[in-house]
Amino acid sequence: MVFQVTVSNRQRGSTLDSAWFRQLAQRLALATLDSLAARRPDHLRARQLTQMRERGSVSVIVVSNRRIRQLNARWRGKDAATDVISFPLELEAPQAELPWEVGEVVISLEKACEQARALGHSLERELSFLFLHGLLHILGFDHEQPDEEAEMLSRQREILTAAGISR
Repeated sequence: MVFQVTVSNRQRGSTLDSAWFRQLAQRLALATLDSLAARRPDHLRARQLTQMRERGSVSVIVVSNRRIRQLNARWRGKDAATDVISFPLELEAPQAELPWEVGEVVISLEKACEQARALGHSLERELSFLFLHGLLHILGFDHEQPDEEAEMLSRQREILTAAGISR
């Protein structure tokens, strides 16, 4: 088995091909794990990345602005719609026979469409960026400090390029 991505489309406002998005997110997840293995950050161990690639998984839930606003208010104390929220679940591998859900990425498709239009690029590019951003948060990256932000932005550019996603 290899790292798995599941997609659940829980919004009705826009059409989304869930199978297409799952394949896109799967490609990005594998590119992310390859990138991290090649240039491993201090907070992740090589064995951890290997096991994650072999048997980890992440869920992607696509929602409306209304729903992501509720989640943002509940979990982050911010009463506003946002584009992506991530929930790390388990960065340490459980016993070999147990499933390993690494985390969940929640994306507002409404926000993704708005931002793609505003930035003048494709929805594919925007969804790729949002999924990758959420996945990196799950894997322990942050952007609160300038050095953290520089590292996260560098990783995002590198991984999007490796996965063939351009502006």
